Amino acid sequence: MSTPRTTSPFRHLGPNWYASVMGTAIVASAGKALPVRPPGLAGACEAVWALSAAALAVLLVARAVHWTRHTDQARRHLGDPAVAPFYGCAAMALLAVGGATLSVGSGLIGTGAAVAADAVLWTAGTVTGLVAAAGIPYLMVTRHRIEPGQASPVWLLPVVAPMVSAALGPALVPHLPAGQWQAAMVLACYALFGMSLLATLLILPAVFARLIHHGPLPLALTPALFLVLGPLGQSATAVGNLADAARGALPAPYAHAAAPFAVLYGTPVMGFALLWLVLAAAMVLRAFRRGMGFAMTWWAFTFPIGTCVTGAAGLARHTGLHALTWLAVGLYALLVAAWAVAAARTAHGLVSGRLLAAPRPVPQQLPSVRVRTT
Repeated sequence: MSTPRTTSPFRHLGPNWYASVMGTAIVASAGKALPVRPPGLAGACEAVWALSAAALAVLLVARAVHWTRHTDQARRHLGDPAVAPFYGCAAMALLAVGGATLSVGSGLIGTGAAVAADAVLWTAGTVTGLVAAAGIPYLMVTRHRIEPGQASPVWLLPVVAPMVSAALGPALVPHLPAGQWQAAMVLACYALFGMSLLATLLILPAVFARLIHHGPLPLALTPALFLVLGPLGQSATAVGNLADAARGALPAPYAHAAAPFAVLYGTPVMGFALLWLVLAAAMVLRAFRRGMGFAMTWWAFTFPIGTCVTGAAGLARHTGLHALTWLAVGLYALLVAAWAVAAARTAHGLVSGRLLAAPRPVPQQLPSVRVRTT
């Protein structure tokens, strides 16, 4: 008897896998952003950054194979309203690894190489993010068939990518020529901040209305509630980083206004992020009690929490409040724990082959047959 032919491991490799790269890179960059420096943290961050860079390289090759050999499946992913938004993760993975390369990896590879790598990854990630931010909503309107009550936090993934560009772009400003180049970069990041923020404000009411009117998300999708933290924490991070970059890059009136705006915007947004964190955690605990098992959606516990770490750290930097420092440290401890669990379960799923297998078909109930008796 011949052995059944196994399916290629690349066929079902969807864009959601980029979330694992994002979640790994943010552990390194968030650790670097902490206002405190525990012993051993710097070396651990460098190791995690190297892991994220290697994972990004492997995943880019694997996804290229997926598109080359399984084009039909790749096109099917774009046509699936549940999968297509994850193309925003590709942009954010490039951006996250690029940002971590400059902030963490420069000590290993040198400042010049780190700046060059971040410039390439930031540019590629920003262009990819803009395409996703415009293209995925276009597909949702023109191609996808979305029923009432199907709004999902996953819809945030394409539109939050420009916010990641806005948060990480300021690190490149000091390496640009003074004058027009630096000013243009800062203002471009503010524009990216605005487009992502306003798009987020369009989507969040639909997500909350879906929860109120249609109840909790399916168990496997419940961790996606943490995705709401992404644009919140990342926007607080962006305004803080832009305030730092504006000094010396923008004329005095605008440079002086950037720092107060960072605090006056970031503080209430972080307050809402903490409120949503409590709500999302309660929903996840409820899902656990009802038997929620591991899925790749668990990576939603990592990157969004990491953005809250960098947002709180930025506020601590601008206000000097110790309470914000300890908030950042507490959130970072939560991030590391979430990453360790998600990484371990993902590694186990890869070794077993379960995560690369074809999705299981939904069992259909057989029609009942009536038997007439005489």
